[in-house]
Amino acid sequence: MIGYVTLGTNDMETSAKFYDALLAELGAKRFMEADTFIAWATAPDQPSVAISKPADGKVATVGNGVMVALMAENPQQVDALYAKAIELGATDEGAAGPRGEGFYAGYFRDLDGNKLNFFCMT
Repeated sequence: MIGYVTLGTNDMETSAKFYDALLAELGAKRFMEADTFIAWATAPDQPSVAISKPADGKVATVGNGVMVALMAENPQQVDALYAKAIELGATDEGAAGPRGEGFYAGYFRDLDGNKLNFFCMT
């Protein structure tokens, strides 16, 4: 049901490099780009993740309680994606592993402090 998620950034170049490398692991690539935003998807008609400078011109800040969850195929892919995020400079918010019955996830914060996770149902 989600069409796209946009995350604020204060450093487009650094954030773009982070997401280029991380989302490539899911087969996603840039499909829309302008001076103030970049969006990645596995196909133009699939849900996407975007980074953007805030439209109001103010500093991008992290939304308290906001988190983006990106679906993976299996626990091994969650492990690999979580490790890739950490390798790229993300900070740990909960190592990849089981989170109750039937749910497996790894939580991290991107370079701007936005909270994300990769998850799968097991």
